[in-house]
Amino acid sequence: MTGALAGATAPERRTQLERIERLLRERTVANQQFFAAESERLARLCHTMAERFARDGRLVALGATPAARSDARHVAVEFVHPVIVGKRALPAIGLAAEGGDLAAQAELVSRPEDIVIAFGTDVDGGAAARALAAARRRGCLTIAFGSAGAEWELEPPSHDPYIRQELIETLYHVLWELVHVFFEHRGLLAGRGQRTLHDAGASSFLYPFLAEQEDELGPVLDDVRRSALMKAEEVGALRAQTLTDNADALLGAAQALRSGFELGGQLLALGNGGSATDAMDVVADFSSPERGVARTALDLTQDTGIITAIANDVGTELIFARQVIAYGRAGDALLALSTSGNSGNVIEALAEGRRRGLQTIAMVGYGGGRVAAGGLADHVIVTCSEHIPRIQEAQASAYHVLRDLVG
Repeated sequence: MTGALAGATAPERRTQLERIERLLRERTVANQQFFAAESERLARLCHTMAERFARDGRLVALGATPAARSDARHVAVEFVHPVIVGKRALPAIGLAAEGGDLAAQAELVSRPEDIVIAFGTDVDGGAAARALAAARRRGCLTIAFGSAGAEWELEPPSHDPYIRQELIETLYHVLWELVHVFFEHRGLLAGRGQRTLHDAGASSFLYPFLAEQEDELGPVLDDVRRSALMKAEEVGALRAQTLTDNADALLGAAQALRSGFELGGQLLALGNGGSATDAMDVVADFSSPERGVARTALDLTQDTGIITAIANDVGTELIFARQVIAYGRAGDALLALSTSGNSGNVIEALAEGRRRGLQTIAMVGYGGGRVAAGGLADHVIVTCSEHIPRIQEAQASAYHVLRDLVG
């Protein structure tokens, strides 16, 4: 048990553990229901998106609220910077409220072949819905997670905003992973004309199967449907591992955060790539009063001027550590998100945080990496996977549960 839990009585600890179990159970049920209901539609949506991308369409992601902004940025990162070896980068743009009215931005940016996906349509006062309407007038394919006037609407079976966000994150990761299947079966993409799947050239007599025509969409769609269900099952198991194996670490981190906040401390959050957008989400959640007291939280990934200045003049290893020096005080807390647990700039920031008396919390995958092996944070939550999308989805559950525990 972590030192931060030393003052908790046995009944208090049991109550807290039961709360984590309940939060996990709610997520497990919603995850199973959502993907069982939507897997067939997801397969067809992947195919439709692939056709758009094949015609030089782009993904345009919209988010007006702070939490929705994190998802818009996250999905754009995943499509542009694929972490699956051998997969192509796909054009994606994230539009958020800092750029002005979303509908006006959509009018300027969107093109007829684009795919427009909107987040937070149930809580943003109609901002994203108006942008979707503008995109539909352009001829864009539109996607939303609730009733917002989109062609494709996928409604998570939960009213809990944290559970909804976690299901939506898994869904757009699945879209990103499985849209690539149809690039491997390009004969199934409309608008490209009839052609062979592979051109083996002069060696075609050796590999006749490489020149086969593709005209059976049904079996590929079924493969994609089953793959979506497998990915949902995988994240369900990984979420259970993350919340169960790390229950004491989560309780210790929650108590440390609560104590710091009560003394006027703040939370600093950071990460790279998709984990940077998760840091955005952490800060949005802690800054909001919807799940407890609004807490002071700073996103060390948001100021590109500061980040690029440090990266250019000093080096990328220090882009977060220099900000910890600038903002961190004894009694504050630092939450670092890393899928590998090995990122140099994350490790530098954790070390700087410790030198300055901050409570350090790390959420890491790949068995923990250097962060867990070296005990480089006071509270380490380890997700035991090497699959980056699933790690990030389980980490989202972990920091949402952490927010609920802090109150």
